[in-house]
Amino acid sequence: MPVELHSIRTNGIATTVAAAGTGPAVLLLHGFPHTWQLWQEVMPRLAMQYRVLAPDLRWTGSDATDGHDAATLADDALGILDALGERSAAVVGIDAGTPPAALPALRNPDRVRRLVLMESLLGTLPGAEDFLAGGPPWWFGFHAVPGLAEEVLAGHEAAYLDFFLDAGTHGQGVPAGVRDAFVRAYTGSAALRRAFSYYRALPESARQIAAVTRGARLTVPTLAVGAHPVGDALARQLRPHTDDLREELIEDCGHIIPLHRPAELVSVLEPFLAG
Repeated sequence: MPVELHSIRTNGIATTVAAAGTGPAVLLLHGFPHTWQLWQEVMPRLAMQYRVLAPDLRWTGSDATDGHDAATLADDALGILDALGERSAAVVGIDAGTPPAALPALRNPDRVRRLVLMESLLGTLPGAEDFLAGGPPWWFGFHAVPGLAEEVLAGHEAAYLDFFLDAGTHGQGVPAGVRDAFVRAYTGSAALRRAFSYYRALPESARQIAAVTRGARLTVPTLAVGAHPVGDALARQLRPHTDDLREELIEDCGHIIPLHRPAELVSVLEPFLAG
């Protein structure tokens, strides 16, 4: 199934969206340190039934200099649908793509047919206390210090990204072409600064998520998919706020589910998206 790349401008940014297939839209939101190529093993299978849209998000593929909080990223997601002529979509988010996937479903449920959230926490909502018992992952603090990580890592981006790609696949690594695309997207101080701006906006994103969940519930069918290390922590956060929650745990799978266990992920996604 051929993939077409679209250059679009929406919500004040210019970015790239990979598209394949025809049918109801499925919007795939990647995390860190990824690009749209995170989904390259998943897109062909889903594109047999859907119009699959995989954008480069604000912190990697765009010309953005600010606006890395969850609410702005959620507006980006809806703007991408608008730019490509889609009124609604099933939305799938992993890692840092989880908050911008969840917020449209909470704020604009008419635009989200189904919601899939994977391997992330949703702000500071209760339920993830066991996962956070030893504190958040070390890189959250490192990335959060303004100016530090991009200065330290400049010139060492490939080695740093390889740490995440190896850890997220239980040492298997990712295909060379995908790895190279990730490295290109995160090389240079400006690129790193955009990526780490997501982490620097996490306190504001957590406030946004807490505020919206005080007044709204997830009413769309929602699937929480866990692997290692997040497991069922996200599902525990979602249970009090979700009317129709389904949970899946993919065994022997690292954090980067779409590249480590793509066939297993598709086998979970297909029946859920079909409803």
